[in-house]
Amino acid sequence: MKILFFGAKSYDIKSFDAYLDKEEYKDLDVVYIEPNLTPQTAMLAAGYEAVCAFVNMDLSAETIDILNTCKVKLILMRCAGFNNVDLERAKGYGMTVTRVPSYSPEAVAEHAMALALTANRHTHKAYIKVRENNYSLNGLMGVNLYKKTAGIVGTGKIGAAMARICHGFGMKVIGYDMYPNKDLDFVEYVDLDTLLSQSDLISLHCPLMEETHHMINIDTIQKMKDGVILVNTSRGGLIKTDDLIQGIRENKFFAVGLDVYEEENGSVYEDMSETILEHSTVARLLSFPNVMVTSHQAFFTEEALAAISEVTLDNAMSYLKGTPNGNEL
Repeated sequence: MKILFFGAKSYDIKSFDAYLDKEEYKDLDVVYIEPNLTPQTAMLAAGYEAVCAFVNMDLSAETIDILNTCKVKLILMRCAGFNNVDLERAKGYGMTVTRVPSYSPEAVAEHAMALALTANRHTHKAYIKVRENNYSLNGLMGVNLYKKTAGIVGTGKIGAAMARICHGFGMKVIGYDMYPNKDLDFVEYVDLDTLLSQSDLISLHCPLMEETHHMINIDTIQKMKDGVILVNTSRGGLIKTDDLIQGIRENKFFAVGLDVYEEENGSVYEDMSETILEHSTVARLLSFPNVMVTSHQAFFTEEALAAISEVTLDNAMSYLKGTPNGNEL
């Protein structure tokens, strides 16, 4: 089976090639190209049975229509999220869409805590100050997490990993989830309003769906404690950015750590340093001294990339053999 791999970076190629050398994947022919999958690039898939795409790509109805014209039958998402895929259109054409439901929960959870710690203790500012021989502590005051309350919104595999980290910090951990995780015997499950009002640290670990879109908005922000720390490593659309900015300006937050944000799709994983951005949201967020923003990199560890590569190729082989493995959408 010929697979066209869109948006290939050097680290993707290295990680996938390490598995493609194995005997069990000998029937897969992967061709890497740099462009992302969009309606403008979808025609490149002509002659390929499958395409491999990532969370930052445009798999809207228009793209799916073109892929169907190209006779593509399999879409391999090398990520857990699929809110950027028009599943109904793909299903209508008889296309199979697969994903990697879990690759390294600990990678994302550890980055979430790194964001919380960095924003809280202003490590990013301290690093710059010391490089300029400025050893003043002004503007670097943080707060202890020990004995504070961590609110975990969504306690699936990533949320559970974050809960364990917070528990290890000596925090009281409360959680909100429609399906409580029975393995987390130290977590007290509460309703969302209670979590918002009681938490000193709130970390978001839920998928982006109609029910969760803009779940953090001006109304829910007002229910939070003054001086709360907010972290999002899930999906940018969970937070209504304009409302978040309003809350920051009103000094509602002690610190905010974001690995995802609403306008990231056009720029994430790309070098935009020479580009004039069309939107100002990220620039506005970066203007606040208590906000830490990273480039959708929470997943980005050697272990996670290896897992993504292996599961994506396993998904391809399962399709080729006609034996579904449960990763189909």
